Amino acid sequence: MTQPQAGAVTGAHLPTHAPTHTPTQAPAKDTPADVRRRLRSIFSGSIGNLVEWYDWYVYSAFALYFAKSFFPKGDQTAQLLNVAAVFAVGFLARPVGGLLMGIYADRYGRKRALLISVVLMCLGSLTIALTPSYATIGVAAPVLLVLARLLQGLSVGGEYATSATYLSEVASKERRGFYSSFQYVTLIAGQLTALGLLIALQQFVLSPAQLEAWGWRIPFLIGALGALVAMRMRSSMEETQSFTEAATKNKKRGTLAELAKHPRALATVVGLTLGGTVAFYTYSIYMQKFLANTVGLTKDVATLVSGASLLLFAILQPIVGGLSDRIGRRPILIAFGVLGTLLTVPIMTGISQTTNPWVAFFLIMAALVIVSGYTSINAVVKAELFPAEVRALGVGLPYALTVSIFGGTAEYIALWLKQAGHESLFYWYVTGTILLSLLVYVFMRDTREHSRIEH
Repeated sequence: MTQPQAGAVTGAHLPTHAPTHTPTQAPAKDTPADVRRRLRSIFSGSIGNLVEWYDWYVYSAFALYFAKSFFPKGDQTAQLLNVAAVFAVGFLARPVGGLLMGIYADRYGRKRALLISVVLMCLGSLTIALTPSYATIGVAAPVLLVLARLLQGLSVGGEYATSATYLSEVASKERRGFYSSFQYVTLIAGQLTALGLLIALQQFVLSPAQLEAWGWRIPFLIGALGALVAMRMRSSMEETQSFTEAATKNKKRGTLAELAKHPRALATVVGLTLGGTVAFYTYSIYMQKFLANTVGLTKDVATLVSGASLLLFAILQPIVGGLSDRIGRRPILIAFGVLGTLLTVPIMTGISQTTNPWVAFFLIMAALVIVSGYTSINAVVKAELFPAEVRALGVGLPYALTVSIFGGTAEYIALWLKQAGHESLFYWYVTGTILLSLLVYVFMRDTREHSRIEH
């Protein structure tokens, strides 16, 4: 890998009417041309994010169907436990991805890092799609599955850090919460696309037997092809003004030594992520299995309920993100912390005890409204904590470590406690993590007022 060419740096000083490939700026007051240019940059950055998260979530969406293909025969909970364990293994690679891709993005640019991450995701999806079943190749099947998830973990670990940094840097100060919220819009859209494809295959194309036999491979092949499209789109993205300025002023970019100068910001990322990531993975990833395995809804109905709630959840993101531009980030985070601490156990208990899909839907939506206080603004809050020379690394590494330890294991802990006969303890576990994050929200400064992006 080589340093960026001089032209990539001097391009930052071209006038705003220069060609599309000049770095994106964030002027104090947007002209119509500025708005169009910013929206084009956000779309280019976000579409790849959608594909990446589609590939990541397809694994969970289709787990009910491919569990039998990769593992020996057993009861459904045991097979899902194995699938959840591999899901958690993928998270182990996310801190490595956050570290390596964060360093690369801070040294060589956000655009280049985003291109590499989508290539890794393409390779992971293609591997899963083409791996023979356990009945055909034995233990090699779960081994290849683990390797594929490790590749995807590297990709997602770098994707989050770089896309959060890119969207926050490309946005204007007055609308940064709104624009950066589209990271989770596309993240959720990726998950919705995975669920939508599952619903289409369930309802109109394949029988349950066909889905379990070979149909589950289709979405992974689609994901690999989608990654190729994302690579094409990202190749025409603009670099951000923040990076190009940092590249000319600071040669010590993207180093652990520089990152170590910001211990409070690092600790804040860990603390504000803890409760949010556990809650998010509980209500978005685990909920489909919870509805089928605990509530007793059919797989089709569980998928429909999950998909409908996630659609509304995606719509909430820019609304709450825009609100943070008006009242600040901290009040919204505190609202999530307080409501999540008080209502998680009643909501989860209510879902587990109902047999009505509509009741389950409204309870899940209540939970997701609360979780929006974290998901809509967590990316911009983290980006605002760090200077440009270590922003991608500062956002990515502590976030990925926290998600790997707590978010990636949430589903496994839930299933393990269910198998042990103590499922309700998981509801208290989620509550406890949110409470710990609430303490961080109470004592942290509001990053909207103390943003490092302007410095």
